[in-house]
Amino acid sequence: MAIKVSNVSSITKGLAGRYATALYQLAINSKQVDTILQDLNSFSALIDENEQLQKLIYSPVFGAEEKSSAITKLLKKAKAKDLVVQFIGTIAKNGRLFAIKEIIFAFNKEVDTRRGKISAEVVSAIPLDNKRQAQIHKLIISIAGAKEVSLVTRIDASLIGGLVIRIGSRMFDTSLKTKLNRLEAAMKGVA
Repeated sequence: MAIKVSNVSSITKGLAGRYATALYQLAINSKQVDTILQDLNSFSALIDENEQLQKLIYSPVFGAEEKSSAITKLLKKAKAKDLVVQFIGTIAKNGRLFAIKEIIFAFNKEVDTRRGKISAEVVSAIPLDNKRQAQIHKLIISIAGAKEVSLVTRIDASLIGGLVIRIGSRMFDTSLKTKLNRLEAAMKGVA
């Protein structure tokens, strides 16, 4: 019963962002950002692997107090930091436990943003050697103005040649496939 979080409404995204920002401030004040991050990611992985926990979190059968009590006991048994236990317990009491995966994702994103780290995806027609990856890595750092870049590479032979680079919501498409599609459209008089 793997529950996916891909179709997230804008309301849930806003809610997750607010909770994540609040937790980040608490984590900074207590100088526990890395341990909080680790605890949250461990909890997220536990949710993914445990069908019973998914039922508890996402089922409307259980009330907010019941969810809060069970989650608090679980987190204490897992030896999560007190801040994580209190935070997730509060989310459960407020009836917002359904958004926990989005909140954890938003917290990870908040930490990365505050640390100047971004993620980028590079799609190429052929595998990139280390030298090319290093050049692309350097280019992305200069384009995005980031201190650190997490680079994910993927191969798509249909590109024929060139690259497609995604940095956040920005996309740079220099693939031969796209150029040929534009040329074809221009020749048909559609462009």
